[in-house]
Amino acid sequence: MKKAFGYTRVSTEEQAREGLSLPAQVERIRAYCSAQGIRLSKILSDEGVSAAKPLAKRPAGAKLLEAISARDADTVVAIKLDRLFRDAVDCLATVKTWDEQGIALHLLDLGGSAFNSASALGRFFLTVMAGAAEMERNLISERTKGALTYKRSKGEWLGAAPFGHRWENGKLLVDEMEQEIMAAMRCDRKAKHLSVRELADKYRVPKSTVYDILRRPKGIYAALMSG
Repeated sequence: MKKAFGYTRVSTEEQAREGLSLPAQVERIRAYCSAQGIRLSKILSDEGVSAAKPLAKRPAGAKLLEAISARDADTVVAIKLDRLFRDAVDCLATVKTWDEQGIALHLLDLGGSAFNSASALGRFFLTVMAGAAEMERNLISERTKGALTYKRSKGEWLGAAPFGHRWENGKLLVDEMEQEIMAAMRCDRKAKHLSVRELADKYRVPKSTVYDILRRPKGIYAALMSG
């Protein structure tokens, strides 16, 4: 019976996307291995990791490569090629090494079929798939950059709303309740000399939020809110 390691990855931007969440990937891999009689030893997951990072530089990716080197697995199962590799070069180089080690790669978006990438036809097929996956990532990146540039030109807020504000339709609006907390926090700091930790405990917010509030110049977000 084959011994398989499953691998899943999701970037921060993909976490809410249907079908790409880690639980969804894990469920599909488990179901596939059960149906195919493949002994699934472990599923390694990289959460919030971009495809731009090489497999060996990812926490779970490095463990996968270590398991293969130690002969703990002879099969790798993933949903899609782009879950594993950052680009065509990374893909082809890694799979060539796996071929030499006798490691089979199963991709569920190909119906779970393992293919012989050591053959001329298999190598060509893998090259086409890797190139297509890389092009898709590049197109997504270009669209994202274009959208961010447009938002900046319109004065729209791009990140999470800072404490004391809320994000609505690309605009920053004042959150009155949080503004009151900020005022009380500054008052406690000045009058009672409370430490950052004491303020964080009292108002039940992270210390990083307290630091931001105490260091934040008043009116710093006014231009964005009036834009």
